[in-house]
Amino acid sequence: MVIIKRLMLFVLIMLMAGNAFALDVQTAPVAPQLYQSPQGQQSTQGQPAQGQQPAQLPTIPSQLPALQMPQAVPPAPTRAIEPSAAPQQPAVAVPSRFEQFISGSAPSAVSTELRQFGYDLFTQPPSTFAPVERVPVGPDYVLGPGDEIRIAVWGKIEGQWSVAVDRDGNITLPKIGVLGVTGLTFKELKEVLQRELSKYYTGFEMNVSMGGLRTIRVYVVGNSQRPGAYTISSLSTLVNALFSAGGPSKTGTLRDIQLKRNGKTVVHFDMYDFLLKGDKTKDVRVMPEDVIFIPPVGPLAGIAGNVKNPAIYELKGETRLIDLIDMAGGLTGLAFKGRIQVQRIDNHQFRTIFEGDLIDIEKKSEKNFSLRDSDLVKVFSVLETKNTVIITGAVANPGDYGVVPGVTKIRDVISLAGGLLYYASTQAELTRIKVTQAGPVTERVAVDLSKAMADDPAHNIALEINDYLAIRTVPGWALYMQAAISGEVKFPGAYTIKKGERLTSLIERAGGYTDNAYLRGAVFVRGRVRELQQRGLEEMVLRLERELLAESSVQVSTALSQEEIQAKKVELESKQKFVESLKKLRATGRMTVRLAHLRLLKGSEYDIELEDGDSLVIPARNSVINVAGAVMSQSSFVYSDKYDYKDYVEMAGGYSRYADTGNIYVLKVDGSARRLSRGWISWNPFKDRWGMEAFGEEIKEIEPGDTIVVPEKLERIAWLREVKDITQILMQMAVTAGVAVNLF
Repeated sequence: MVIIKRLMLFVLIMLMAGNAFALDVQTAPVAPQLYQSPQGQQSTQGQPAQGQQPAQLPTIPSQLPALQMPQAVPPAPTRAIEPSAAPQQPAVAVPSRFEQFISGSAPSAVSTELRQFGYDLFTQPPSTFAPVERVPVGPDYVLGPGDEIRIAVWGKIEGQWSVAVDRDGNITLPKIGVLGVTGLTFKELKEVLQRELSKYYTGFEMNVSMGGLRTIRVYVVGNSQRPGAYTISSLSTLVNALFSAGGPSKTGTLRDIQLKRNGKTVVHFDMYDFLLKGDKTKDVRVMPEDVIFIPPVGPLAGIAGNVKNPAIYELKGETRLIDLIDMAGGLTGLAFKGRIQVQRIDNHQFRTIFEGDLIDIEKKSEKNFSLRDSDLVKVFSVLETKNTVIITGAVANPGDYGVVPGVTKIRDVISLAGGLLYYASTQAELTRIKVTQAGPVTERVAVDLSKAMADDPAHNIALEINDYLAIRTVPGWALYMQAAISGEVKFPGAYTIKKGERLTSLIERAGGYTDNAYLRGAVFVRGRVRELQQRGLEEMVLRLERELLAESSVQVSTALSQEEIQAKKVELESKQKFVESLKKLRATGRMTVRLAHLRLLKGSEYDIELEDGDSLVIPARNSVINVAGAVMSQSSFVYSDKYDYKDYVEMAGGYSRYADTGNIYVLKVDGSARRLSRGWISWNPFKDRWGMEAFGEEIKEIEPGDTIVVPEKLERIAWLREVKDITQILMQMAVTAGVAVNLF
């Protein structure tokens, strides 16, 4: 439990150091805080630069959730989620081959993860298409039993009729009687009705349209995903029927789908014409009792690499190498025509039968050989070689620039980069790597830019590919470093600082202290310190996590009963949750500084050199003492120099039952923490020795704004109770400090 005590003391110090005056400072005018972005950009409008945490002190409530012990909460009642209410996951865009090449992440090998072309069309047919029966009827539509005909006439006579074609293929109309319409096209139906009505009426107009359409039955057989009989709309075409059956299986052809009617093949449909050319002329309308037959798939050949649509294609007739490349959409811009590889199964072995130049094949047609079943063609990519140099540092546009090796002169590249910036140093460094049989050799050459720009051949060196030219800035260059001061000074705000400027200079420029300034409670925050504190906190939490897990595993393995095992597991879960809450703590970056009159502060150890982003907050005077921890009544009291810490503990009702009276400490208003003395001679942890109280530091034991903490004896209570009491102490301490500030 020693590690727990040390960790909790560290957390308490950080918490109170960062929060003791957070609420009190808000009552005074606060200058805009400074934030430093990774690019060196700063914000002085009270908002942090993008990607940075604010350099301001967190308020007390913001720290409390991370310190509270997770409580068991009954599970919320579950509710079924409608499929339509499920959140839509955004589609993840896969980088194209060219995007990978540009970013430098293109794979060097040719991927042969190929799929048979065209079959994906039928895997998930679109569900957003309107039902086929709602498609307008064309003039060549052939009527049959079950179709509904709507007739409207107006003029000297008016009327509307809706009639259905009966099983005998007839319709019945008033005055006209029975008409046979089966086998008529929609265009012919209009002509027949016009002629029949004209026998009895004159001076009228007529409109004929189709209502509900009949359904027909067709058969999909052969190598289909779902062969069988299908009832579809009478407007359906061959492709519509294929969608209903799930399309051809991968053992079925896409290139010779046959439509049979009355024992004869009426159409040979090549799906590649539709997929590759958009040609749908042979997608005819099916008739009742039609049979769609899908023969076995023909010869297959794959093409991989740098073509626009790498896949496995079905060959039809004689297909040559160039034909397959065209079928795959042609070569991409990254294709290297100097190397084409064809692999074939020959004599029961998969071997390379061609390794050559595509340019030569394009020029000589006799070399454009025919492909066979199971051939694999690989199209390789161009090599990613760059004839560039890299220029960095104090130029207008650093980056990669193309060069002619041995010709592009340093001055040329600097001109291409927009020239030198005004804060560039005359000293630069050229790094070059040479390839030797013993390995790469790195050379570095110091360059005087003033001489290089004057075309001195000794410094205006001819560049080679992959050279690295670094343009340095003048020593110590930094543009407008800033520090902020707020609280009880005459002119709070953000101030630009220069290298070597100290804390007293910032205070003087801010007009000095006001009469209400409480110097002992000054809060100084530094970003670099915040990073160190956070790193230390994380390392301590990780160490605690390892020790707790190791201890718990030993306890579980040595348990004597099932009940004890379950109890240890519950204890382990509680420890893990507690450690997770500690991981959420964030360091404040506060440094303990002791301000004094400027005349005394100047030249002292606390007159520190300022850094970019520093922040100083000087609060107003606070006459409150807080008592927290294992006392009868945690509260805040008005400060009096007549009382010592024991008097304040008595005011709080005295010690509670489990108070650790031997380890009482005070969180000082300046952010430090110290153990309260128990006698005339006490241990000095800072000097690692025993010392007399009379010869200690000239700092009062209790000062306005301090918090007296009485810890509990951690060893005497179980883990669950221990965590609960620790978090209660932390929370009550922070809340007490906040309430005290609000009251006074």
